Amino acid sequence: MSELTGGAGMPDSWSRLWAPHRMSYLDGENRPLPGNDVACPFCAVPSMSDEEGLVVFRGKEAYVVMNLYPYNAGHVLVCAYRHVADLTDLSISERNEIAELTAQSMKVLRKVSNASGFNLGMNQGAVSGAGVAAHIHQHVVPRWAGDANFMPIIGQTKVLPQLLQDTRSALAAGWNEIN
Repeated sequence: MSELTGGAGMPDSWSRLWAPHRMSYLDGENRPLPGNDVACPFCAVPSMSDEEGLVVFRGKEAYVVMNLYPYNAGHVLVCAYRHVADLTDLSISERNEIAELTAQSMKVLRKVSNASGFNLGMNQGAVSGAGVAAHIHQHVVPRWAGDANFMPIIGQTKVLPQLLQDTRSALAAGWNEIN
């Protein structure tokens, strides 16, 4: 095995697995940022077919969609249809539906992929880490024992075992089976 070049251009003994698709996102792909003429992706998705937009479920005031840049397989977002940035800007019925769809997402992910835990999160504002700060969305990230192996910790790379389209299809099919 040949030596790889280190960050400063010098050979070192580290092996690296690159995930360049993440750089596109960090550079602003699919994100409405200043100087970037991109429409809000969460406003665009509802006008697409479920397959094209990777929509798992459509509710009355919110919908569930696959995250294009997932932290784990099955990582979904629960998005309000209405373009608002802050939890306090939602109506009571919108907040309730987002909570209901979050709970339903957890049930479906347990059934379809045997998730044994979850990270739930809503980043409010760009300074909190929200990639699309202007449109509220709740992250539902399924977790399994041992899913935090050396890849994300050392390699800063996630290995996803299934294509997003295949995961969307499985979750959409499982959605109606859960009461």
